[in-house]
Amino acid sequence: MEILGTSLRVCVADLDAAVGVYERLSGARAQRFEQGGVSVAAVGPFLLMSGSEAELEVLRKVSATIAVKDVEEAQRVLVEVGGRVLAGPLPNAAGRTLLALHPDGSVFEYVDRNGAR
Repeated sequence: MEILGTSLRVCVADLDAAVGVYERLSGARAQRFEQGGVSVAAVGPFLLMSGSEAELEVLRKVSATIAVKDVEEAQRVLVEVGGRVLAGPLPNAAGRTLLALHPDGSVFEYVDRNGAR
C-alpha cells in the first residue's frame, strides 16, 4: 500500500475563524467542501471540521486521514494485518474513503482520488 500523505484532523467550533489561523500557520490556501452535514476545510496538512456536537463526537474518534494511492488496496492490506473495515470504500468529494479499525484499536480514515470528478 502506498501512503501519499497524512492530514491532521482538527474539530473546530468556528470554521471561518479557524481557516485564517491555519492558512497563516501552513502557508496554504483552504479548500472547502461539505460532507455529511460537516463543513470541512483542507489547509495544508490540516483537515478542519465543523458541525454539530453529535457529528464532531464521532469525528474525534478518527486519529488521522491518510491519503493512499488506492483504498481497495489499503482495505486488502488492513485485513491482512488484522484490521477491520468500519465503512467503505465510499465515494466522497475528492474520490473514495474508507474508515478502518487497526488491530491496536486506532481508527483511521483512508482516502484516494480514484473516481474523483
